[in-house]
Amino acid sequence: MATSSKRLFLSQRKYILDLLTESNMKDAKPVQTPLDSKLKLNLEGKPLPNIGYYQRLVGKFIYLTITRPDITFAVSLASQFMHAPTIEHFNLVKRVLRYLKGSIGRGILMKRNDNTQVVGYCDVDWAGNQIDQKSTSGYCTFVGGNLVTWKSKKQSVIARSSAKAEYRSMTSHHVN
Repeated sequence: MATSSKRLFLSQRKYILDLLTESNMKDAKPVQTPLDSKLKLNLEGKPLPNIGYYQRLVGKFIYLTITRPDITFAVSLASQFMHAPTIEHFNLVKRVLRYLKGSIGRGILMKRNDNTQVVGYCDVDWAGNQIDQKSTSGYCTFVGGNLVTWKSKKQSVIARSSAKAEYRSMTSHHVN
């Protein structure tokens, strides 16, 4: 965390460095995005021999999303395979680690200002899950231009149209 009278920067730089060391990915080649745009995950494939290792890494990613909203969707995707991950799913986890390697210093910047306007955004990838055709919705909320909440989650039902998926996304992501 770095502070000044007008800014607060939240980062988990040391946590990422420790995670890269623990996973033997410290010398990995960085990538620009947490997911491959051509990624098509399924339930088939060679089972991962050490499920506990996969689960620990994804759990650490979940904790990391506190200051890294940029990995939230990828972490949400990886967490869907916690009970029966395959080698292909583990490759997704390694991709996130390679992305983190290239973006260690990123975090959340909170600026002090007199603006208190609340703005929210939501989006959905209609029937984007290749396995069950469910949509994944996401949202983020800004207060005074500062990002304060974000989430990415697979919808619980199959939407029959993109409009229904969008409506479900808007109605399910209210701030309490």
